[in-house]
Formats: sequence, structure tokens, C-alpha cells
Amino acid sequence: MFFSLRSRLMAVFSILLILPFAALAYILSEEATKTIKASIESSTAQTIEQFASHVVTLLTQVEDTGNQVVSSRTTQEWLSVHLNPDNTIQERVLTKMRLREYFSSYAVNNSNGISISAFAEDAGGLWTQDRTYKNSEWFTAFMTANKRWTTAHKDIDQSDEFMRARSINSFLFPLVQLQSLKNVGFIKVNYPTTLLRNAIEKIRVGKTGKVILLTSEGNSVLDQNMSEDRDILRSGLEQIDKRFEGENSGIFPIEDKGNTNLLFFRKLPAQNWTIVGTVPEGELYEKITHIRQTMLLVTALLLILAILTAFWLSAGITKPLSVMGKAMKHVQRGEFNQALHVMPKVREGHSEVGYVTGVFEQMTHRLRYLIETEFETNLRRKNAEYKALLLQINPHFYNNTLEIISGLAAMKREDLVMDATEALGKMMRYSLNLNSDLVRVAEEMSYIRDYLFILLLRHEDRLQVVIEDDPAAKDFMIAKFIIQPLVENAVKYSLEKDGVAQVTLRTQVQDGRLMICVKDNGIGMSPELVQDLLAEIKTGDSVAILSSEGQSIGLRNVLSRCRLNYGEQFHLGLHSRLGEGTEMTLYLPLLRS
Repeated sequence: MFFSLRSRLMAVFSILLILPFAALAYILSEEATKTIKASIESSTAQTIEQFASHVVTLLTQVEDTGNQVVSSRTTQEWLSVHLNPDNTIQERVLTKMRLREYFSSYAVNNSNGISISAFAEDAGGLWTQDRTYKNSEWFTAFMTANKRWTTAHKDIDQSDEFMRARSINSFLFPLVQLQSLKNVGFIKVNYPTTLLRNAIEKIRVGKTGKVILLTSEGNSVLDQNMSEDRDILRSGLEQIDKRFEGENSGIFPIEDKGNTNLLFFRKLPAQNWTIVGTVPEGELYEKITHIRQTMLLVTALLLILAILTAFWLSAGITKPLSVMGKAMKHVQRGEFNQALHVMPKVREGHSEVGYVTGVFEQMTHRLRYLIETEFETNLRRKNAEYKALLLQINPHFYNNTLEIISGLAAMKREDLVMDATEALGKMMRYSLNLNSDLVRVAEEMSYIRDYLFILLLRHEDRLQVVIEDDPAAKDFMIAKFIIQPLVENAVKYSLEKDGVAQVTLRTQVQDGRLMICVKDNGIGMSPELVQDLLAEIKTGDSVAILSSEGQSIGLRNVLSRCRLNYGEQFHLGLHSRLGEGTEMTLYLPLLRS
């Protein structure tokens, strides 16, 4: 139906009206989508990059503060007094007071709210002398994994109650006495968590998108709420490590519960942190999706309109031709009655269609008559060909048999001449019975045994014959005289070699077919002859077989008769090598009387 006139008319309408518009709409929507997507992604990436720059600036200041504090004169004096056991308590208290004042003045003068603490291993925190910090997560991470940048937490070792109550992030710096290079503890530079959290929460990605500052383990650095997005964020971190090794920023889609999200990231290598932003893809590109859906809807409506128009225009033209096309298919399959039954009726006003229909109907009647006549002629010709082949087999066989009996008489084997003559008589009675072209396998095998008896009388020990007769095959019908020429050729060409001729004849019912196999150890066939025989079987060319001028005439007669009797149901298996022998198998359909 796709190649019908109606289908082609609809295709023309679609090509001329819809496809250009659809292609234009598609190209415009694609280009607009790419441009808007690139703009949205670039804008979001720039916002995240600005926040990353802000983070780097702040953390650089925090790190510089740690370096300045450790190397300051006040800190080093306190370390010297602290490490010298000969100093008095008054000296220790005085240097400690000076260090507190130094830390306090630094916190007061800093606009970012940075505060400083010092922790000595043997004295606890500088402000409270509290040692419970050793049980905190940030201290454990610092001691075991050397993580110097902490996540959000609270620290009681601060100069006042306000600082103790606020959430902070910290940078830990080893507290080293520069003269002796002895590590006494660590400096803890604190900055308010809100300093970065307020900035990151102002970033908007779509309507529900979030930007989170994460550690390498997937934990929030700024104590942000990530309960709903924890799985997708951690999965995103894993993909960043695998797919974007060596890259500090990027964008990629990620699946979550059947939905596609876009993930923006920016790495902070110095702290081993990652700024990650997630937003549903549909939400980010919602306007683009709406525009594309509208354009596709309009295109679909136009396509439907064109199809309906094509149906309307083609109804009066293509319908009769389509019906006549169905009638032609019946004619092609030889179903002439069905073709005449579905032939369209001629209507007034459709003279061209009516003329074509009338001519085709006449042609159908004449074609049916010609095919029936040709079929009868082919049957008669097939029968004539079969009779011609049969007449070629009989003289050929009798000539060979008489030569065998003549040989026995020449060898003075009078005692065996009578047996051979009796066997020949039975064979002649069988061969001269032309009442039926088909015989039972058992009858044909009895004929072959008489024939082999004569051959064994002549060749004695030079001939060894094995017959494997399947009892299940004996009652099936086969074409007459198709085994004897095969056995005759097998014996003849096996005796041409020095040594003993070994011939095997086997009948078998296998896979719903009758199999007749003749195998010998003779001189074999050339590859060219094997190919010619197989080609003749495929083409069914009996004329070439009848005019073979004595070349393999017995074998060719058998193959031609099998082809004439069984048609496409006949198959030949032929394996032969020069100097090694031949194995020929006839595959025939199972026929019963």
C-alpha cells in the first residue's frame, strides 16, 4: 500500500506543504534551543564561578591570617615562655594575656568577623583551657587525614559568648616555635559560616535548583540542608571524579528517580571542596520546551490537514485503481476466479478507468485459458520426456548385463550361467513391466540384489558390496530404475582402480524424507563435473541431460527422472574427490501407494 497512487499523492502533499515548514520549524527551534541553553548554562556557570572567586578570596585571607599569627612576635614569645619550664607562673600568665589581647584586637579590626584560637597539647584552648575539642569531628579529621579546612561547627573556645553561639568554619595551622621548630599544638582561624552560606543561598538556578558546597565525601561544608538531594549530589561527585579528572568546572546531565537533572560544578582544589549546583532539566529549559511543543503541534495539525486533503482528492481516482491492483495480485498468484470477483465495476464518468478495467478483465480471461492449455501441454511433454529417459536406461542396462553373462561363458563357468540367466530373466520381467512409473522400495531393492548377484559372479573377490536396507523404507514408493544406474557406476569406476571395489548401498527414512545413498571407493569425479550436475539439478534442464552424448548418461538419467517426478522436493547430496571415491545421496519425499 505504501507504493500505491494514494500513498504517493499523500507523500507529495506532505513533501510540498509540511516538510519544508516542519524542517524550518525544527531548524529554528534547534538553533534557538542551543542558543538559549548555552546562554542559561553560561550564566549559571558564571554565577558559580563568581561565588568560587569569593570563596577563594576569603579562604586565602584566612590562610594568610594563620601564617601571620604563627610568625608574629607575640605568638612566638608565648611559645618560648610556654616551652621553658624555668619561667614563673607570672611570666606565663602575662604572655598568655598578651596573646589573648593580640587575638582580640585582630578579631575586632577584621571586617569579615574572623576570630583566632590557639590550642596547646598540654594546656587545652587559649580562651577556656577546654580539652573536649579532642573528641570533635574536625579535630579527628585534622589528626588522622590532615584535613585543615573544617566544615561548619560550633566551638566553645572563643573570646565571648556571642562567638561561642555562632556557627563557624575554620582553618587549622600547626603551632610551631620557630627557633626550635617544635610543634606545640595548632592555631585555629575561624570565620562565620554565614559569610559563605548567605552568598551561596542567593544563587538561583531555575525555581527549585540548589547550589551546595561539598567536601570530597559529599558532606555540606556550610551546614546546608541537603536531605532531599543527598543521593544525587553524592552520585554527581562520583561522576565528576570519573569523567572530569583534571577539569575544574563543567556541566553534565544526571539521572535521578527517572528524571534528568543538570549538574554544574566548580572544584576548589586547595580545600578539596566542590561547588555543586543541581536543577531539573525540564525546569531549566521550561520555556524552550513550551515553544518546541507549540511548533510541533502546529506541524502535526498541518500534516493531518494535508493527509485529509490527499484522501479527498484521491478517493475518486485511486480507489478503483487500488481495487484493480488487488485483482492483479490474485492474477499474479494464478487465482483467476478471485481476481474476476474483486474486479472493480465500471462507473459512468470514469472512461479512462473503465477502459483499463475492461481491457484487464479480457486479458484475465484469455490468460486463464492460455495457462490451462499450457499446463496440459507441459504434462504431456513431461510424460514424453520420462518415456524417452526410460528407453535410454533399458538398452544401456541390457548391454552391460549381456557383457557380464558373456564373460562368464568365456570363463567356462557353465554352472553359473543358468543362475545368471535366471536372475536376468527376473530383471527383464521387472524392467518390461511399464504399467506404473512408481514402485515400492522393496521391489527396487529386489531388482538391485539380482543385478548385484550377476556382478558378484563375474568379479568375485574383487567386488565387496554392503547393503543396509531400512525396514521402515520398504513400503514407500519411488521412481522405477533410479538405484541401478547409481550402483552400476559405483561398481564400474571402483573397479578401474587397482585393488578391491567397495560399494555401500543404504536406504533410510530420516527427517521426513527417504534417503538413498550409494558410496564407492572409485576414481571419483572432477570438481567441474560435480558443479555441472548440481547446476543441472537446480535448473531442472532435462534437455541438457537428454543431449549429453553418452557422458554420465546413466547418472544424468537418474537425476533428470528424479527432477521430473519430484520437482522441488528432490535434493541431491554429492561428495566426490578424484582418486578417493564418491558418495551420492538422493533425498526424496515420502510417497505411499
